[in-house]
Amino acid sequence: MNAAPVTLALPSKGALADLTIEFLKSCDLKISKPNPRQYVATVPALPALNVLFQRVTDIVYKVLDGTVDLGITGLDVVREYAHTDDEVLVIHDDLGYGACELVVAVPEAWIDVETMTDLADVALDFREHRRRNLRVATKFTTLARQFLREHGIHHFTLVEAEGAIEAAPTLGYADIIIDLSATGTTLRENHLKPISDGTILESTACLIGNARRLREAPQVLETARTLLEVFDATLTGGQYYQVSANMRGKSPEVVAQAIATNAITRGLQGPTVAPIYASKTENRDGQWFNATIIVHRKNIIGAVSHLRSIGGTQTTVIPVRYIFLEQSPSYARLMEVLGRTGD
Repeated sequence: MNAAPVTLALPSKGALADLTIEFLKSCDLKISKPNPRQYVATVPALPALNVLFQRVTDIVYKVLDGTVDLGITGLDVVREYAHTDDEVLVIHDDLGYGACELVVAVPEAWIDVETMTDLADVALDFREHRRRNLRVATKFTTLARQFLREHGIHHFTLVEAEGAIEAAPTLGYADIIIDLSATGTTLRENHLKPISDGTILESTACLIGNARRLREAPQVLETARTLLEVFDATLTGGQYYQVSANMRGKSPEVVAQAIATNAITRGLQGPTVAPIYASKTENRDGQWFNATIIVHRKNIIGAVSHLRSIGGTQTTVIPVRYIFLEQSPSYARLMEVLGRTGD
């Protein structure tokens, strides 16, 4: 008897929808969706995986009740709608896209309000002199309520809003807002400014799973392992380049030692040095070797400079697609959460 298929929910619309498809494509997990109007799809590379397209909030709910096994959504909606429920596990909290912050923002005209302490004073002033609560427009009522109370703000009224929340203070139905911001441009365009210590949450796209299904269904855990292996390898690989250079030397050991004198060019586990047989010479200058290292992208200029300084020539630089470590770090963390570290 074949095991039941595993279901992965993906965003059907919004900022994360196209980014998620592109991310999976970069992992060689292309989504096959013959009819763009359909809400189901497949991943040819993973025949046992079914894809269901849903709204980002519905993804959380469906993973919570076990309707779907796994889902990709924003960490912000997970913390808002499933923050106290152990049935929803955040398997990977940063897939490298969809970055934004949930922030407290006030009108620019409030020139004396820069911190949450200042805002607490404003809320108290509203209560004592205007005889009303501070009105806060937000879609994130749970996170907003918790954050405000943690900062000593108790006299407030949450105004649930949809659409252009940034316009709420201008339209007069709220005094401040708590909303997501990626670049701050929309806030500035609406004459709002973020509070310096008012960042509630830093959010990116994340992979979540139903805890019960991960514990009880081997095929769900195995699918999660496969996804995490590929996700970690892709995200790690994207930070590195493979650098190769030709150089003369008396022996592979001498060449490797010259490369390793600089910490940048030691690579992940030191250089790989191989003789170039077509150009092999036995003269006093030594023979030719090809040296290959894996270098973090932030160090690429320094690495090439060092290789040149020790005689490297014909240097090539190639982007790294994947780096598969001994085990996916994200999968190892998942196994710890599930209490199965020995598996």
